[in-house]
Amino acid sequence: MTDPALDTATGPAAGPAGDTETDAEALRARALSTLTAARDRTTLLTSCVEEPDLTAQHSPLMSPLVWDLAHIGNQEELWLLRTVAGREAMRPEIDSLYDAFEHPRSARPSLPLLAPEEARGYAAEVRGRVMDVLESTAFHGTRLTEAGFAFGMIAQHEQQHDETMLITHQLRTGPPVLTAPDPEPAPLYTGPAEVLVPGGPFTMGTSDEPWALDNEKPAHVRDVAPYWIDTTPVTNGAYQAFLADGGYGDARWWAPEGWAHIRRHGIEAPLFWRRDGGQWLRRRFGVTEVVPPDEPVLHVCWYEADAYARWAGRRLPTEAEWEKAARHDPADGRSRRYPWGDAEPSPCHANLGQRHLRPAPAGSYPAGESPLGVRQLIGDVWEWTASDLLPYPGFRAFPYKEYSEVFFGPEYKVLRGGSFAVDPVACRGTFRNWDYPIRRQIFSGFRTARSQAAT
Repeated sequence: MTDPALDTATGPAAGPAGDTETDAEALRARALSTLTAARDRTTLLTSCVEEPDLTAQHSPLMSPLVWDLAHIGNQEELWLLRTVAGREAMRPEIDSLYDAFEHPRSARPSLPLLAPEEARGYAAEVRGRVMDVLESTAFHGTRLTEAGFAFGMIAQHEQQHDETMLITHQLRTGPPVLTAPDPEPAPLYTGPAEVLVPGGPFTMGTSDEPWALDNEKPAHVRDVAPYWIDTTPVTNGAYQAFLADGGYGDARWWAPEGWAHIRRHGIEAPLFWRRDGGQWLRRRFGVTEVVPPDEPVLHVCWYEADAYARWAGRRLPTEAEWEKAARHDPADGRSRRYPWGDAEPSPCHANLGQRHLRPAPAGSYPAGESPLGVRQLIGDVWEWTASDLLPYPGFRAFPYKEYSEVFFGPEYKVLRGGSFAVDPVACRGTFRNWDYPIRRQIFSGFRTARSQAAT
């Protein structure tokens, strides 16, 4: 498989761009690069299967792939053509079909959706018109156009749906249709199992990342007590010890809602795992393989992560603890954009962009570690935190409440750090993801923490 998405995050670092012609051209080039990479990935994910697989619903948790394809085009038209450029709607009659809030995923196959070729044609026509808009847009004057935000928002939106479509490919049955090289072999990690993060204040969130989304803002000071955090995500091998000790059959380790959920649904291991004699196997994009012990565990819900942490005598880190471990530099007190600094991600820093179709072994990417030596905080697996999704102090919804505000509350748990399926344009030290605590089809794992006073 090609990996154009990994090389998209070029252009300015943190902070708004200026108004010079050079700045505008750099922003234009970055917008073009990210939009093109997203569309290349969308094309890959929707061209590798035949029409029946595009229109089928492979799980009631997911939309048909063809819905995502047309929705991507519809959102691009809505924001870049209608809102930014002020143009007339191209297909107003389909707006309600592709409104994610109007129709739950389980109901979307019954809608009169655009057929695959029509959906491709619509998305392509929208993109052609957007290229004209991009050439003529001044990157100042409104909040949407400042620093090319609207173009960055749409690139991130498409990449997020690309990750959703990759999840659908994982849920799909049948022979494999996607291929990618495995991550480079890594020496067995022999460093410390945990790292002490000093207590005290740090700056959480951002106020000057040009393409940051509303829930990442504003920057604010958090005071965090000292704590220990795992140097790497929890591995399959470590998680198998929890299984071997009867972790799924012992109510002591589970939140009451989680215990009820796994008993009701007969859950006894991570999603896609099955026992075969004396070993665990998993299904990964159509291939059945032995579960690799050194990879971060994948496809576990929040309740499973929480239960493992309790069994291990630890806990999940809070969202603030996760971000401090990922961004805080104790040498100067500054919060970095990424664990390794402010430079955009490269293949030596993290496993991102669907360059691989699996996490790298725990302890990989030493160039991407934080100043305190914590590894793989970006990429590989989304990491569950202990925190509910809540607004930061001073939060303001922009450009629409449905992106974040309607999800605030105790129903959703925060995930951080991205996964191998996340593009760099939609992943940074401040990026926040969230889902229901029962969700397992997502590319989710975790690491654990403990308070300094714990023994």
